[in-house]
Amino acid sequence: MLGDIERDTYKAQLLTVLEAERLASGQQFMSSANRTLLREQAANSATASHRQAFPDDFVYDVVEPGPGDTFEFGINYTACGFCKFAACHGDKEILPNICGLDFVAYATRGIRLERTQTLAGGAHHCNFRFSRLAPDPES
Repeated sequence: MLGDIERDTYKAQLLTVLEAERLASGQQFMSSANRTLLREQAANSATASHRQAFPDDFVYDVVEPGPGDTFEFGINYTACGFCKFAACHGDKEILPNICGLDFVAYATRGIRLERTQTLAGGAHHCNFRFSRLAPDPES
């Protein structure tokens, strides 16, 4: 129930941004230029020097779709800053609510997120898969 209230409140906040701005943000996120940047950042996130300098940061890889996949690109997070922060402060029970906000954040920007596992849920990695949502015919 608390998670539903958090998601609804977060969505209401996100929807205060003009739709054109939200959708432009989503288009930029899905762009090939952003994928290039994400690949560079992912490679850096896994280096020993980055992990030493920023031990509480995210570590991830960009995933390209294979034959039969229905997503445009993905990200596998193998380390999560939110999980590390929550563990440090004894607040792991809030992680499912935080993870649940991802779906709303992307959907309001015209992006479909598929994810079947999370680090917070005990998986080896979070498997984010992104694709564009079809435009709403009533907008």
